[in-house]
Amino acid sequence: MNAGLPATGLFDRLKADAAAEWRGYVDHAFVRALGDGTLPGNCFRHYLVQDYLFLIQFVRAYALGVYKAPDLATMRSLSGAVSAILDEMKLHVRLSAEWGASEADLKQATEARATIAYTRFVLDAGMQGDLLDLLTALSPCVIGYAEIGTALAGTPRGLATDNPYRGWVAEYSGEPYRAVADDARAVLDRIAATHLSEGRYSRLLQLFRQATRLEADFWQMGLDRAE
Repeated sequence: MNAGLPATGLFDRLKADAAAEWRGYVDHAFVRALGDGTLPGNCFRHYLVQDYLFLIQFVRAYALGVYKAPDLATMRSLSGAVSAILDEMKLHVRLSAEWGASEADLKQATEARATIAYTRFVLDAGMQGDLLDLLTALSPCVIGYAEIGTALAGTPRGLATDNPYRGWVAEYSGEPYRAVADDARAVLDRIAATHLSEGRYSRLLQLFRQATRLEADFWQMGLDRAE
């Protein structure tokens, strides 16, 4: 019996109960600097390379989700997410080419500790747990980026023509990516409707908080490049 899912859905409950961690992620100094165009270029370049490597592991995580999916509808949704991530990586290749880095350069880069910590945490959550554990650990990234992109697009300089990060903001505020995030939320809530109990919620909240903290650490990894 499901006693843990409120009318607003699991993601909204997790986000509310991890409000401090969520603010630290979506309102990080790195994010604000993206929005106003003041982020040092070397910080963004380091972040973008690492995010490319990060997404390779997230493709694997979603593929694991396909394996653990209980039905064909969920398999199709998660397969769609795999395709969306592979398409998302084209943004990284395109932006990297602007400073002379090829896709081969991205593939050959060394994973930073923050990249390893986050991606292996998510994969481990999926390997040890079930699909609900995996989707909970994935949700701050896929849903959070849409929230961040939309927020930055609404700021005075987010989509300004002279903001060097306008392309990034446009990608994550655009309708195609928002649709990916909406689908991720819907799948999470659908799986929770049959797999969530109140006794299990504390474990999911722990996973969500840790994934959100690791997202903030990922931003900080990029920001630290300025030092």
